Amino acid sequence: MTYDLPPDDAPPPMPDINVPILDPAPPRRARSLMIQGTSSDVGKSMLVAGLCRAYARRGLTVAPFKAQNMSNNAAVAADGDLPPGPDGTVPRGEIGRAQALQARAAGRPASIHMNPILLKPQAMVGSQVVLRGRALGNWPARHYHNLKPMLMPAVVDSYNRTAAEADLVLVEGAGAATETHLRRSDIANMRFAEAVDLPVVLLTDNDRGGALAAMVGSWMLHTEEERARIVGYLVNKFRGYFSLYEPACQTITEMTGWPFLGVARWFEGAALLPAEDALALERPSRSAGGALKIAVPQIDRVANFDDLDPLSSEPGVDLVWVKPGQTIPVDADVVLLPGSKTTRPALEALRKQGWDIDILSHVRRGGRVVGICAGFQMLGRVVRDPAGIEGAPGETPGLGLLDVETTITDDKRLVEVDAVDTESGARVTGYEMHMGRTDGPGLSRPWLRLDGQDQGAVSPDGRVMGTYIHGIFGTVEYRGHWLEAMGGRASGLDHEAQIEATLDALADQLEDDMDLDALLALAR
Repeated sequence: MTYDLPPDDAPPPMPDINVPILDPAPPRRARSLMIQGTSSDVGKSMLVAGLCRAYARRGLTVAPFKAQNMSNNAAVAADGDLPPGPDGTVPRGEIGRAQALQARAAGRPASIHMNPILLKPQAMVGSQVVLRGRALGNWPARHYHNLKPMLMPAVVDSYNRTAAEADLVLVEGAGAATETHLRRSDIANMRFAEAVDLPVVLLTDNDRGGALAAMVGSWMLHTEEERARIVGYLVNKFRGYFSLYEPACQTITEMTGWPFLGVARWFEGAALLPAEDALALERPSRSAGGALKIAVPQIDRVANFDDLDPLSSEPGVDLVWVKPGQTIPVDADVVLLPGSKTTRPALEALRKQGWDIDILSHVRRGGRVVGICAGFQMLGRVVRDPAGIEGAPGETPGLGLLDVETTITDDKRLVEVDAVDTESGARVTGYEMHMGRTDGPGLSRPWLRLDGQDQGAVSPDGRVMGTYIHGIFGTVEYRGHWLEAMGGRASGLDHEAQIEATLDALADQLEDDMDLDALLALAR
């Protein structure tokens, strides 16, 4: 009996990895410390964000770095490898959402060099590979492992550039640090730490139990050289009385020789920060339970769903994620289709769940429907993919709620938005990050007019609308305008200020929980 997945597609042609690599490498100004985990989801990203804020408040120039991230939650970042355009505009790339949040915590603009490789899953066994903000193409998993060694020079170069412009670089590992079966092609954990000579702190998660076994098991799986590189360990997401847990730490230290560096308590404000990936959707919803009910189908390969964070934080909004196997609530006021890495498969999955029937019934009852990015594409008449960018070439009927059609193309639009909507008079901020071109008569009725430029589409009756702009609900002014148009009521919540306050609270807690001076002393 075999438990393998169906065979991967044939490997793509080897790409031309044409990225500038500085020779000689710039001198490293920064000290660095790497946080690796005993497994995925132990809280590495949030811990690094908190440390970035804590050390930045001490006056250090801090930068985050993660060699490889896997997430469909991405952010637009400055591309330092390409010169400005004729109009002075700096070209943009994309990085993982977590590194963008960490850069924000450090008070730094996000850069493509902070996350040189981003994997955006779009199939059971494959991902789009983004190198320094630009897509290399779609790679089945087993073939990507053969590609990774070719990417290491670019990863090291990006680290060197980051370390040349900071006092402290906080490096985040990827997944579990002890995946011995992946060691040959590792570019994100110990092989990377060895390549640039980083001290490593190992992080484990106490919330789910098994932290003692995870830490001792990691010690057993590491080589002698790797064990020597680990300068200590931390316990994260701790709840309860530490006096009851302290003997476990003594056992870990006795069996591994690694010093115990501290424990980080469970941080209650975690849900107020943008999530790194779709694992967050497996947890209970954090809706405020307000009067305006917004239903969000959890479509296939959902992406950049932090677009909805400002709405779920509103006390007058009840934002509900509709899981596979559930029906869209009949009492929903708004159905909102979020972004997805792959539009056509998301449409097919939506129909498989019967959500297309629910949405059309919702519209007939007078309900409203909103689509963002891929959600906007799905609202049109058809989505075509003649070149097979998302999978097999072909086309998929859309929901037919907007008179537009989309053709998937291999060029990705990456644009930051900060403009005034001339219809509402409200400031709109956000970004575009999509592959595909949308055309049709429906665009003559735009959702927004940003400094006079049309954006998106609205149905003739005004009840269906779509846009390519992620983050559209971030500003107080426009979110308030939109909520009132939907029949709700805005609270005036400043979501951006809430994120800043939460990062400060996280840093405060880490200052209380751990000896950050001792931790900083381990960086080199």
